[in-house]
Amino acid sequence: QVQLVESGGALVQPGGSLRLSCAISESIFSIYTIGWYRQAPGEQREWVATITRGGTTDYAGSVKGRFTIFRNNAWNMVYLQMNNLTPEDTAVYYCNMNSIYWGQGTQVTVSS
Repeated sequence: QVQLVESGGALVQPGGSLRLSCAISESIFSIYTIGWYRQAPGEQREWVATITRGGTTDYAGSVKGRFTIFRNNAWNMVYLQMNNLTPEDTAVYYCNMNSIYWGQGTQVTVSS
């Protein structure tokens, strides 16, 4: 059974940084894409960033230049480095594999 476990969410001040982690239970041969999504209260879940098995990355316009998605060599961890955070980044952040499997989410709150 595929397991994705997010961690690293926290309360951070505007302008601060945070790194989210997604632990992946599957082998690299099962992974095509890993994505980060987020859902703010009362809003629909939105795509944030994606990394493919080949290493190609892509970002939503609202986070481009501030967020970076990357992985470890073993492909069992994917990270989302978030810099220059704003209150609009407040949301539950989810890890997704192959546009099918979801983690349980981790809360990020940006507030002074």
